Amino acid sequence: MLPLLLFVLFSGQAAAQSTQTWAQWHGTTRDSQSPGKPWPEKLDGLKPLWRVELDKGYSSPIVAEDRVFVTGSAKDGSEIVRALDRATGRELWRASWKGKISVPFFAKSTGDWIKSTPAYDGKTVFVGGMEEVLVALDAKTGKELWKIDFPKEFGTPKPEFGFDSSPLLEGDFLYVQAADSTFKLKTSNGSVVWRTLKHSSDMVQGGAFSSPAIGTIAGRRQLLVQDRINLNGVDLETGAVLWSQEVPNFRGMNILTPVVYKDAVFTSAHQNDTYLYRVGRKADRYEVEQAWKNKAKGYMSGAVIVGDFAYLHLGNQRLTCIDLRTGESTWTTTPFGKYWSMVRRGDKILALDETGELILFRPNPEKFEKLDSKEVAQSEAWGHLAVVGDEVFVRDLTGIAALRFTN
Repeated sequence: MLPLLLFVLFSGQAAAQSTQTWAQWHGTTRDSQSPGKPWPEKLDGLKPLWRVELDKGYSSPIVAEDRVFVTGSAKDGSEIVRALDRATGRELWRASWKGKISVPFFAKSTGDWIKSTPAYDGKTVFVGGMEEVLVALDAKTGKELWKIDFPKEFGTPKPEFGFDSSPLLEGDFLYVQAADSTFKLKTSNGSVVWRTLKHSSDMVQGGAFSSPAIGTIAGRRQLLVQDRINLNGVDLETGAVLWSQEVPNFRGMNILTPVVYKDAVFTSAHQNDTYLYRVGRKADRYEVEQAWKNKAKGYMSGAVIVGDFAYLHLGNQRLTCIDLRTGESTWTTTPFGKYWSMVRRGDKILALDETGELILFRPNPEKFEKLDSKEVAQSEAWGHLAVVGDEVFVRDLTGIAALRFTN
């Protein structure tokens, strides 16, 4: 009864916090949802508040009650975290450390700069640097509280593509894909609760592109971890692997954060297909089966699920709608940019295109129902959109802009 009570209390706290903050990858509740007043049908009332130029970076901004945390990679080989006043953009503090990875030549188009999105628990900001160093900073002052150098501590090589996975925060724990494995850490001091899913360090299997999620499947809350080869369900308390399913992949390019749909998991793979894996349980044994496969090929953009339909931006730059019950695509658009980040509120979705265009559309399974669009960024926008209340935060390659709905 006590674990259930604690879960209910935490869920209530997270729901309340989610209306005021954007605290981690895909939002405080990790589901790309932004509760609040319904958005208007048009974007003409979305007005700029401020813009701050930054060192290059792709991680999403983290929005606290009174400040915004942003990261970047400086030309001198250091990684920088800045806290900006949420109302004005004025810098409140900055912290930095040495950290740089030169990614393989075929990945240079998306840069050597920091990519992992931090997490914020109300007191501490947890930041993953490219060399797979996780740093905990005091949110008010920027003071370093603790640090884990995963390659040094666990004897693994620095990841070829840098620390791309974003830590998952729940309660007093962080779940982190690092050191060619998955960890549960205490937020108070960074100590390891468990380590699981150890795998090879070679270029095809080493590191991680996807970020973990938590969902209830077959009646059990569990950690969902997609490494570069397999999709896995992990026991939250012990780290035991409950089930594992290989996901067809191209050079281990499994990037999307897995999404739960009923007792199944939705995912898509770069230059491969889109899949729904159904997970069942017989006695103490889990069984996984492929419910369906769709030829649509995802890339980096996370899917947003509304009812029985998934809205997914593809590697061919198109947006598609997939019926999760059958696996059939109901429509697919003409091309947009290379990447979309999407946030849902009620009956609308805001999407930030890599080209800097903000697109407002209605999730309609019968047709692509675009409502409006607006240019909001000055350079490539690969950082995930953050939306809190009537404020929108856009991190492009060279800076961050804050905007507000005035209607």
